[in-house]
Amino acid sequence: MNRANTVCEKMLSCRPPRVALALLIAASIIQILLPPNGLPAFPAAGVGVSLLGLVLMLRAWWLFRRHKTAICPTAVTTAFLSDDVYALTRNPMYLGMVTLLLGIALVFASWAHYLATAVYALILDRVFCRYEEQSLHRQYGNRYALYAARVRRWV
Repeated sequence: MNRANTVCEKMLSCRPPRVALALLIAASIIQILLPPNGLPAFPAAGVGVSLLGLVLMLRAWWLFRRHKTAICPTAVTTAFLSDDVYALTRNPMYLGMVTLLLGIALVFASWAHYLATAVYALILDRVFCRYEEQSLHRQYGNRYALYAARVRRWV
C-alpha cells in the first residue's frame, strides 16, 4: 500500500466536520499570530454565505434523518437520496460545510481561512467523495451511475 492510500485511510477515520473544525482552529491561530494581511473583508456577504452553507448542510442532514440512513461517510447507507438538495449536488452536506468555511474566510479576510477552505474542499473531493462514490456504486450499481451522470459532484 502506498503512502497516499495510507493517508486517505487515516483521513477516513475522521469525521468531515471534525476535519473542518481542526482546519478552522488552525487558520484562526495563524491569523492571530501573524500580522494583518490587508485582504478586504466582506462581513455581511460572509455571514450570508455562511448561513447559506449552514442551511444547505442542515437540509441534507435532515433528509438523512427523515430517511433513517447513516450520516457517517464510512457507514452503509439504507436509503438512496436523489431528490430535494440531492438533485442539485451529490454532496450537499460537504458543499454546505465548504460554503460555511468560505463565509468565515470572507468575514475575517484571512489568507489562512481561505487556504483552510481550499484544503478542506480538496480533502473532501479526493478522499471522502471518492470513497463514498465507490461505496454507493458497489451498493446501488447502475442506479447510482445514472444519478452520478445526471447530478454533478459539487455544483
